[in-house]
Amino acid sequence: MIPKLEFGKTGHMSTRIIFGAAAFSNVTQDEADQTLEVLLKYGINHIDTAAGYGESELRIGPWMEKHRDKFFLATKVFRRGYQEAVDQIQDSLKRLRVSSIDLIQFHNLTSRASWKKVMGVDGALKAAVEARKQGLVKYIGVTGHGYTVAAMHKQSLEEFEFDSVLLPYNYMMIQNPKYATDFESLLELSMERKVAVQTIKSLARRPWGKKERIRSTWYEPFEDQIDIDRAVHWVLKREGIFLNTSSDIHVLPKILDAASRYKMGPPEEEMQEKATQLEMKPIFDGRNLIL
Repeated sequence: MIPKLEFGKTGHMSTRIIFGAAAFSNVTQDEADQTLEVLLKYGINHIDTAAGYGESELRIGPWMEKHRDKFFLATKVFRRGYQEAVDQIQDSLKRLRVSSIDLIQFHNLTSRASWKKVMGVDGALKAAVEARKQGLVKYIGVTGHGYTVAAMHKQSLEEFEFDSVLLPYNYMMIQNPKYATDFESLLELSMERKVAVQTIKSLARRPWGKKERIRSTWYEPFEDQIDIDRAVHWVLKREGIFLNTSSDIHVLPKILDAASRYKMGPPEEEMQEKATQLEMKPIFDGRNLIL
């Protein structure tokens, strides 16, 4: 069984593996329902989706009518202004078929211009705080991509008492000295304040480049179980953080299988050797994904 960890100061014991529902951006309801059975098999009790993930919220909605009590439900808004965010939260509630959301997150808040707008007097943060007062959401978080995100999240935590952060964490990302330092600093602050730390892009092997895409992930993922084990176990050996699964339903069972067998992470020497053998490369170029 996959271990659980208290999700920040929410009191919820979330599985350390969180279902990343970006995998539902373009699947049928039958495919989504088959995925639900996989999640229930492994005891996954936390779902992370977003208004901008295609059909994802619509695919999760039917589950919530029957299984709402089994899942901590998180979604994201990508609107930056107050009224736009109010409307998007309401829309997510309808699409998810719920009366309240456990965690609402500001999606990819890495641009300083967007950050200022969200935090402003008529920004999206105001909408989230109001929604929390109204009982429509319980907690508020922030997410992001790229090499600047850890530093931006730290700035966000200094500005507002967020309940969670979400950002990339894999072997190749941490080979960037500046990102590694920023990540450690953010993690230390988050642990002090009991802010939940969610990580993404654990299975990123390298950018797709000109290679034909056979998965719905934004990067070429590891495919072989032994490589997935190594990547997943490398993340899980870092205590106190969560791993959000990759955005492909066909890779999901291998991630869950790896996590269910976790005992210890691979040594750094093995990671260095495999990085060369598997031609692993960073998937970010500056702020953005290398597509």
